[in-house]
Amino acid sequence: MLRHVIALFAGGLFGAGLFISGMTDTTKVQGWLDVFGAWDPTLAFVMGGAMLPMAIAWLIRERRQTALTGAPLPPKPSTRIDANLVIGSVMFGMGWGLAGLCPGPSIASLSYGGTGTQIFVGAMVAGMVLTPAIRARLDRAAATA
Repeated sequence: MLRHVIALFAGGLFGAGLFISGMTDTTKVQGWLDVFGAWDPTLAFVMGGAMLPMAIAWLIRERRQTALTGAPLPPKPSTRIDANLVIGSVMFGMGWGLAGLCPGPSIASLSYGGTGTQIFVGAMVAGMVLTPAIRARLDRAAATA
């Protein structure tokens, strides 16, 4: 039960933060990405503000093995730069630049974002569902080559 209450609180706080910061406004996001045009630097504060709590969370993670709910904490992510990371980053960046949305803000704006947001979320979900099968096929092709 505590886990669900914490998840509800964290999700609500995250969604409110995305809305208040303007991350659900596609024109604001695209303005941030338009560094050679009408650049809008305000989202730098949002990103910078997100880094500080995450840095603190990783410091806490080094000292704890379990969450407040008793569940094990996930390991620190790999720092290795490989093809999966680069390809995933490029795909994320292209989607973010074209649509002005990424996964969190797109879900947060589903109720008011209109048809474009619904299409984006549908395409995002399709990509998430299809990616493991495509990855497995590419890995098999690479192994036989």
